[in-house]
Amino acid sequence: MQAFADALIAARSQVGQCTRCFHLSADSLCDICLNEERRNGQLCVVSDSRDLLALERTREYKGNYHVLGGLISPMDGIGPELLQIQPLVNRVDQEAMTEVILALPPSVEGDTTSLYLARLLRPFCLVSRIAYGLPVGSELEYADEVTLARALEGRRRME
Repeated sequence: MQAFADALIAARSQVGQCTRCFHLSADSLCDICLNEERRNGQLCVVSDSRDLLALERTREYKGNYHVLGGLISPMDGIGPELLQIQPLVNRVDQEAMTEVILALPPSVEGDTTSLYLARLLRPFCLVSRIAYGLPVGSELEYADEVTLARALEGRRRME
């Protein structure tokens, strides 16, 4: 038990956030951000690192990510200022993205956040959202790889 407790304490002190995409990382930049082959002008926006990991399991997406750290939820007191939205806008502007894919859950909070982000990001690039191949109210982390891959393939532009 002591070894397990020590491992948890070590993980907590060593794991932080990537300074670029806000994914979990033991270094200032995560392995995805360090991978030069992933710089293709696409940026996939997810709510949290679990969703990023679920999309990575599909092996379909070859671009970079941005982790918001949650969803806009006025009922829970979570507004845009509490999420990593301003760093997202700055990143899209500075890195000349050609497409931002919103991979947020099909829920009231996910829809609200997607509409808000689409409005902010449309002046910079194409904004699309993954298809609704997932049940309403579900979370990306629980979806199988085939469903997530089809959702990515079926994404559509947000107007």
